[in-house]
Amino acid sequence: MSTPSERTVSVNGHACRVLEKGSGPVVGYLAGLVGLPAWTPFLDELARDHRVIAPSLPGFPGATGHEDLDHLIDWVAATLDLIEAAGLAGEDLIGASLGGCLAAEVAALSPRSVGRLVLLAPLGLYDDAAPVPHLWAKKSGELNQELCEAQDVLQPMLAAPEGADPVEWKIELSRAAAAGARLLWPMCDLGLEKRLHRVAAPTLILWGDRDRILDPRVYPGRLAQGIRGPVRQAVLPGAGHLLDLDQPVAAAAAVREFLADATTRQAA
Repeated sequence: MSTPSERTVSVNGHACRVLEKGSGPVVGYLAGLVGLPAWTPFLDELARDHRVIAPSLPGFPGATGHEDLDHLIDWVAATLDLIEAAGLAGEDLIGASLGGCLAAEVAALSPRSVGRLVLLAPLGLYDDAAPVPHLWAKKSGELNQELCEAQDVLQPMLAAPEGADPVEWKIELSRAAAAGARLLWPMCDLGLEKRLHRVAAPTLILWGDRDRILDPRVYPGRLAQGIRGPVRQAVLPGAGHLLDLDQPVAAAAAVREFLADATTRQAA
């Protein structure tokens, strides 16, 4: 993979990194629970025929400022600011896991901020029949095992980059865990389901059949049922919660097919 370009934007007076690669139609990407410590094969696949813009959410690798975000509306406002600053306002948007939760909230509360929406196993819902595990009661190694089937991909991504101070890098990863907990504590139930009827954007929902965080037999259907706009669904075999890490080629192919479909462009 070639190296993406990097720039910095300001959100609430804090620096947030923006990675970018490729040319063509613009698509944004908001990363999941571990953030985006490094560019991924999934994003590289998309960059074959898209201009992929991946801003870091506050508190996650490449960004600060999560300490100023006390409530869900603070996070949504910061995400809107980040999308605008990164040049993604009105563009197609992909959100994975935690990033998917915020992408859905933005699409619900500021519909014109999103063109088409791709949700990769988004958090934010809760079902008593399939409760979300208490993510912050787990040790990081145990949680990583549950997040991703492809540990040979995840572990190198979480390793300190070349030239980075190992201690500082551990602090950065700990900051990401704290940022995720600040938004989703304790059981990831943000009441998103009550706002899904406001999501009018054409939406693709992708899930991994081995997701151990959000039961693929329960959550995709509840999500699809709540969204007002046209919805497509697919489940990827052999993928866990971070499905774009587990099955990057299949996930990117599904996203590219959705974004290339003229009917979704017209609906948008």
